[in-house]
Amino acid sequence: MLEKFFKLKENNTSVKTEIVAGITTFMTMAYILAVNPDILSATGMDKNALFTATALSAFVATLVMALVARLPFALAPGMGLNAFFAFTVVLGMGHSWQFALTAVFLEGIIFILLTAFNIRELIVNAIPLPLKHAVSAGIGLFIAFIGLQNSGIIVNNDATLVGLGDIGSAAVLVAIGGVVLTAVLLALKVKGALLIGIFAATIAGLPFGVTVMPEGTLVDTPPSLAPIFWKFEFSQIFTFDMMIVLFTFLFVDMFDTVGTLVGVSSKAGMLDKEGRVPRVKQALFADSIGTFFGAIFGTSTVTTYVESASGVAEGGKTGLTSLSTAALFLVALFFAPIFTMVPAAATAPALILVGFFMMSPILNIDFDNYTESIPAFITIIVMPLTYSIAEGIVFGMLSFVFLKVLTGKYKDVSVVMAILSVLFILKFFI
Repeated sequence: MLEKFFKLKENNTSVKTEIVAGITTFMTMAYILAVNPDILSATGMDKNALFTATALSAFVATLVMALVARLPFALAPGMGLNAFFAFTVVLGMGHSWQFALTAVFLEGIIFILLTAFNIRELIVNAIPLPLKHAVSAGIGLFIAFIGLQNSGIIVNNDATLVGLGDIGSAAVLVAIGGVVLTAVLLALKVKGALLIGIFAATIAGLPFGVTVMPEGTLVDTPPSLAPIFWKFEFSQIFTFDMMIVLFTFLFVDMFDTVGTLVGVSSKAGMLDKEGRVPRVKQALFADSIGTFFGAIFGTSTVTTYVESASGVAEGGKTGLTSLSTAALFLVALFFAPIFTMVPAAATAPALILVGFFMMSPILNIDFDNYTESIPAFITIIVMPLTYSIAEGIVFGMLSFVFLKVLTGKYKDVSVVMAILSVLFILKFFI
C-alpha cells in the first residue's frame, strides 16, 4: 500500500530510508517545540498551550504535505515570523496578541485563495533555473550558519558582527565532536549518519550538562489549547496597521516557502527539465492550510522548514518522509520532555553538514554568463548575511532583471518577474 501510494520504487527509495529520513527531519526541527512557545509567550500567551498549538499545527500541515503533495518536506510555525509576531507586532507596535493572530488567520485565507488560483505557483515557476540552483546553495550557507550559531561555534561580535565562540566550552566541543563523527559516518556511507550524529551528541552532552534530563514524568497529556484557541480581533480587520502587518506576513512567508521548496527540490534532483517543482500547488496548499489552522490553534505563521533538507540528505524523496515527521509531531504531544531535551549542540552538526550538501547545485550554474551568475551569487550571499531566505530571493531576482534589461537581454525577463520586481521595490519603501 505504501509502495503504491508513494511510488517508492519509482523514486528509487524504500520504506526504511523514508522513515529514517522523516525521523532525521523531525530531530533537526524539534527545537521549534521549545523555541516557538518561548518566543510567543513574551506576548502574554499561555506557554503550555503554545506547545500544543505548535505541535498540532506542524502535524496538520506536514500531514497535508505528505498525503496531498507527497513531497518530503515538513512544516511548522516559522522562525523569524514568530519573532515578528511577538517583538514587532505585539511588543513593538503595541497591539494585542489577538490582533496578531487575526493577521495570521487572514494570511492563511489569502494564501488558500492565491494557491487555488495558481498565483503562488506562477511565482515559483517564474524564478529562473540558475537562481533556483543558487537558492539551494544560499539556503545551505544559511542553515550551516544557523547550526554554527546554535552551537556557539560562531557568536555575535560588536566589532566584526560575528566571531569565533569559546572553543573550550562544553557545548562547542559536543557540537564539533558531532560534526566529526557525522562526517566520518557519511564518508563511510553509513545509512542514518545524520540521525546517529544527533543521538550521539545528545548522549555525549549528558555528563557536561549540555543535555539536561527532563524532570518529573516523561509522558503526560497535552496542555489545553483553551487559553489561545480561536482568539481573534475581527474588529481590527480594516485598520491601516492590520494592512501593513498582513502584507509583511504574506511577503516573508511567501518567499521563505518558495525558497525552501525550490532549494530543497533542486538539491534532491526533483526539478523537472524546465526547473519546476513537482506538485508545487499541493505543496503550497499544505503551508496555506497549516497557517489557517495554526492561527485557529493559536500560533504564528506555519511555513515549510529548511531543515527538511536533512531528511532529503538521508535519502528521503517522497511523502512517506513527511508522513513519518508528522507522526512524530503527534507523538511529541505526549512525550514533550523527551523531544525537547535534545540540545542545539546536538542538532547543529546535522545542520552544518546539510549546509554542505545543499551547495552542490551551484555546479549547474554557468559562471561565464554574468547576467545569470552574478544574480546567483547575490542570492547565495544575501541569504545568510540578512538571515532571510526571502531577502536573498528578492535581491537575486532584482539583480537578474536589472542585468538582463541593461544588457539588452530583456526578452529573458518574464512578465511575472517584471511585476514581482516592481512589487519588491515598492516593498522597500513601504
